[in-house]
Amino acid sequence: MTKAADESVIRSAPLFSALNDDEATALRASMTQVKVTKGHTLFKEGDEGDRLYVVLEGKLKLGTSSIDGRENLLSILGPGEMFGELSLFDPEPRTATATAVTDAKLLALAHDQVIGLVTAHPQASLELLRRLAQRLRKSNEILADLVFADVPGRVAKAIIDLGARFGQQKDDGLYVNHDLTQEELAQLVGASRETVNKALADFAARGWVRLEPRAVVVLDYERIAKRGK
Repeated sequence: MTKAADESVIRSAPLFSALNDDEATALRASMTQVKVTKGHTLFKEGDEGDRLYVVLEGKLKLGTSSIDGRENLLSILGPGEMFGELSLFDPEPRTATATAVTDAKLLALAHDQVIGLVTAHPQASLELLRRLAQRLRKSNEILADLVFADVPGRVAKAIIDLGARFGQQKDDGLYVNHDLTQEELAQLVGASRETVNKALADFAARGWVRLEPRAVVVLDYERIAKRGK
């Protein structure tokens, strides 16, 4: 990624969007760059939370595990997205495990630095609160989907969501390079791998998508979007 592209990603993060150029440059200089290789864990559920992160490159997943070892995938994060800010307002252990889905580059900011930032820039506080509100809204949507939506509907909605953030429009359709295994995709929608694979196979048979390794090409966006409502 070029420096210009790097800066563009940074400016899209909630912390930076409320700052002018000089303030954003100063904040960027105070942050620590962190690299995480594919498959490695940045922090674990239950760890002490002392900093937040902004994704510069790559993808990470946030997930939780039950006592019997079952895993639930909460979200996939990509460039410009921020995570780890919850412990800024609630100094309890981490509520999820963050693992690199691909090689990733991040920026980290210690929470005492965040406190200084939001004290000096109230607008940054509002952006953080907006981010937390969005997270709560998303959690409510996920809960409602688990109760009211069938598995194919949840799979379709996940494809649309991933496509909105990671998709690339090509001649034959929207190429969604989600980088997830079949098991991870199943964890994301809260269903078994077999049920999710059946839903995807049905979408492919209908001509709505084409399945590729760790990717989906959406051939009929209108149909998939309608199925995910």
